[in-house]
Amino acid sequence: MKLYISGKITGEKDYKSKFERGESEVEIMGHIPYNPSKIQLPKEANYEEYMHMCFAMLDICDGIYMLNNWQESKGANRELGYAIGRGKAIFYQDDRTAFIWRQK
Repeated sequence: MKLYISGKITGEKDYKSKFERGESEVEIMGHIPYNPSKIQLPKEANYEEYMHMCFAMLDICDGIYMLNNWQESKGANRELGYAIGRGKAIFYQDDRTAFIWRQK
């Protein structure tokens, strides 16, 4: 299963190490990590352009892996809502159990 890693980036000094740890955890779980902290856009790219790339990456994944700090991030909250709206598997770093939102 391909899992998109979601967490706080803006204002987080050590976000790359947190996302790398998430990558390792996803691999240990037997899944393929998709790490948005490795996206390289021109420095002129704005927040919405970055989010557009993140949503495109999330589209090709089967689920989302929410890092512990996701609640503090506007972008991570948007990504979670996007994943829920598309019926993706949702994993949380604290417990690594998954559930899938199904709309009626």
